[in-house]
Amino acid sequence: MGLRALESRVLVLAPWVFGLSVLGHLAMVAFQTKMTMVDLMVYRNASPELFTGGLYEWRLKEFSDQFALPFTYPPFSAIVFVPLSWVPWGVARWFWQLLSLACLWYLTTKSLSLAGSNDPRRALLWTGLFIWVEPVRTTLNYGQINLVLAALLVGTLVSATAWKQGAGVGIAAGLKLTPAISGLYFLVTRQYRAAVWSVVAFAGTVGLAWVVSPRLSAEYWFHLLGDATRVGPVGSAINQSLRGALSRTLGHDIQTGPVFLAAVAAAAVLTGFALHAAVKAKDVLAMIVTVQLLGLLVSPISWSHHWVWAVPALMWSTYRARHVLATVTAFAWVAAIGSYLISFLLNAQPSIWVIPRPWYYSALGWVYPAVGVLTLVTIAVVLRRRSPEPVVEHRVDLLGQ
Repeated sequence: MGLRALESRVLVLAPWVFGLSVLGHLAMVAFQTKMTMVDLMVYRNASPELFTGGLYEWRLKEFSDQFALPFTYPPFSAIVFVPLSWVPWGVARWFWQLLSLACLWYLTTKSLSLAGSNDPRRALLWTGLFIWVEPVRTTLNYGQINLVLAALLVGTLVSATAWKQGAGVGIAAGLKLTPAISGLYFLVTRQYRAAVWSVVAFAGTVGLAWVVSPRLSAEYWFHLLGDATRVGPVGSAINQSLRGALSRTLGHDIQTGPVFLAAVAAAAVLTGFALHAAVKAKDVLAMIVTVQLLGLLVSPISWSHHWVWAVPALMWSTYRARHVLATVTAFAWVAAIGSYLISFLLNAQPSIWVIPRPWYYSALGWVYPAVGVLTLVTIAVVLRRRSPEPVVEHRVDLLGQ
């Protein structure tokens, strides 16, 4: 039985699944003391240090017995997060949780729309289920920004206005560099005006931050950028990038040497096949998923909670692609994100800094990169000979004309 057939039997329960899931999560926010939202605490508490000059020396030592968390984003993001420091912590955490839940619903709804489904019950059902999968669950637990960025990108990439498309990507990249990979979407679809707008918007975020703090801006762009070890433990199981998986397999940090470069090249080639097929089929959701998966794979560090892009990937595999390989990919995503395997691997490793481990833990640590690669293969195979199937909800001219 495929996921769609299984889903049809429970669709009637969608409002209950959604309502109980949201209430259950909010109860955890209210009563679970272990939901520390440490990343939100970093955003909120570190951002005022932008005005003291100590933004990148600041560390969050609470709840961080193995790694005192630094502020790792560009200075512009500190400007955006400063207002959170003006309100009590309790207000900030509730605001961020409600915003993240709204973004999860929007990401799910928009992904379904791009996949050709406008049934609101499906959006409720999947949103309720997604609250409990590992990338989303940890994003909510840590108070991370992933759902906000994913919703911003999906919402603006499919806009019918070039400046809105570019502004979304540029601002997202100004907050956190990894969304810059989204510019590849503009290039492959020949939406050059949107690409230019993304550069302009990104330059605006850099320029604004430079005006506020020239010294910190220079420190970030000329000294801190590219230092993956400052962000966290490259070899820990929570790093689900190719570099992380390969480092665990080989027992040491491969850094950016030949092994890493070969893996990046292979991922780029596979992405090229997938994008070629997706563009030919005019499958917008497949293009977006392909570009974002490339970013997750080749980034030096892709924490497991960065993989919220599993949401649109699963929606595409389930509703847009009608192929046995897509069904296999959909079940692989469900197993990967629904199993909490990353949590198990984190508990199994002696320390976040210890890279060598038994071969079976190294193999299991490939879970997200492996399913990400499988998704790229699926897109390339399924869409290779498919004729264009335009989705009514998407109004952007893919040729940028």
